[in-house]
Amino acid sequence: MHCPFCRSTDTKVLDSRVGDDGGSIRRRRSCPQCGKRFSTVEQMQLMVLKRSGATEPFNRDKAINGARKACKGRPVTEDQLACLGQTVEDTLRSDGWAEAPANEVGLAILGPLRELDEVAYLRFASVYRAFESADDFEAEIAMLRAERIQVGEESLERSPRNQPQPTG
Repeated sequence: MHCPFCRSTDTKVLDSRVGDDGGSIRRRRSCPQCGKRFSTVEQMQLMVLKRSGATEPFNRDKAINGARKACKGRPVTEDQLACLGQTVEDTLRSDGWAEAPANEVGLAILGPLRELDEVAYLRFASVYRAFESADDFEAEIAMLRAERIQVGEESLERSPRNQPQPTG
């Protein structure tokens, strides 16, 4: 780290603190050459490994724009898309990716998009998973229905009506 005052490369860290968001570190530094103090903020940069082998910084707006295209004409708000983008980034960071493969970004979008709007999910999945026929759509719809039925059965089992009632 160069001193911003004298450009010396020999600076000393006096104090380090994790930022409120957990994704940055604030460091208080001093320069032994000129004696001045200054602060730096280091942020973890999430990178995406493209299929071509190139890497680029993760861009939440790119993830949101992909989901926005799938949501065109659907009752999805910009706030919901912003939340989806944050969820995607949080998922990638919590999974420990410093350099996430592009397909992991797509997978991280699919889950929240399915919860947000099933039609948008099918649109996104059809492009992301390269559906080639109506059979691919039917298989994905069958999987969605099976999950919905399973969730419905689980909530029925937990329903107060289905719990043993005290007698007496």
